[in-house]
Amino acid sequence: MKRIISITGIFLILACDPFVTEFPDSSDPLMLKAANASDITYVYDSLAIKVVTWNIRFGIGRFPFFGDSCGDSVIADNESVEANMVAIAEAINAMDADIVLLQEVDLESKRTGYLNQVQYLLDNTYLNYGSYASMWEADYIPSDGVGRINTGNAILSKYELTDAERIQLRLRTDQSDLVQYFWLRRNIIKAKIPALSQSGKDFFAVNIHATAFATDDTKEQHINKYIEVLGNIDAGGGIFVTGGDLNSVPPGSVIDFCESDMCVNDNFHTDNADPYHKEGSYFENFSGEPDLLVPLYDTYDAAIDTASYNLPEHFTHAPSTSMIDDTTVTMYDR
Repeated sequence: MKRIISITGIFLILACDPFVTEFPDSSDPLMLKAANASDITYVYDSLAIKVVTWNIRFGIGRFPFFGDSCGDSVIADNESVEANMVAIAEAINAMDADIVLLQEVDLESKRTGYLNQVQYLLDNTYLNYGSYASMWEADYIPSDGVGRINTGNAILSKYELTDAERIQLRLRTDQSDLVQYFWLRRNIIKAKIPALSQSGKDFFAVNIHATAFATDDTKEQHINKYIEVLGNIDAGGGIFVTGGDLNSVPPGSVIDFCESDMCVNDNFHTDNADPYHKEGSYFENFSGEPDLLVPLYDTYDAAIDTASYNLPEHFTHAPSTSMIDDTTVTMYDR
């Protein structure tokens, strides 16, 4: 009997460990380094700095993931993930960017064969240093067979990263407590790059992935926090490059993509539709959402000028990026 009680007690103690990792308002990201980083030293030559931002969709390409793409699959096969990661590494090498800002990159997640994708990219590109901030880290997600998950944002750089910070963004308030507990904890990741300091001003790279599917004001809170972080760098005399996946539209954009994003048997924009709009495809869930990015365009220099930022090639919703083949025109992707 004593043995049974002892084992039961151990089980109860272990069962108290949280499934999901929660984060404070500010924390240290994971710092990584390429296996051959010590063999290569880049020196800034005072020319233009090339920066790339890329949501790599955790290396699954057009895999019909249940969370988007009208898909119902969860676990990608290892061969496909490896092939996609090879292609991503080759594309990064071809770009020859100084800084790469990544969103939706996996570390040891069941759905992508437990590959550390940040370390893989560092070891298979010319980039030397990385910083990673998880937005979804759990030993086990019970829904849809997700299982172990760790995915988030990363900054990769030719130059050493220091003083990195993970900045927590507000959780959604349009979910039950249980759903929210297992849901994404989105963030901003910021890092200093001393080698790129100019005229005595510290140089920072800032990466964000804002909420996609919230129907409350969470997105507004995320963008406002982003503006605050950039403003603090500016006020402190620093300079920065920034990018990410804002899940927002620029001023003057179409705001309703529900019909073009519909999956088979979906029903939106009718009296019996619930919800009326497709999550993540409608951009006026609260007053002012269509103009949410105006302060950024008004304050900082954009990589895509105002005459071009609403062209189809800059949108994931555009037919040019939603083609599957010559006969299938659209596919809901995020």
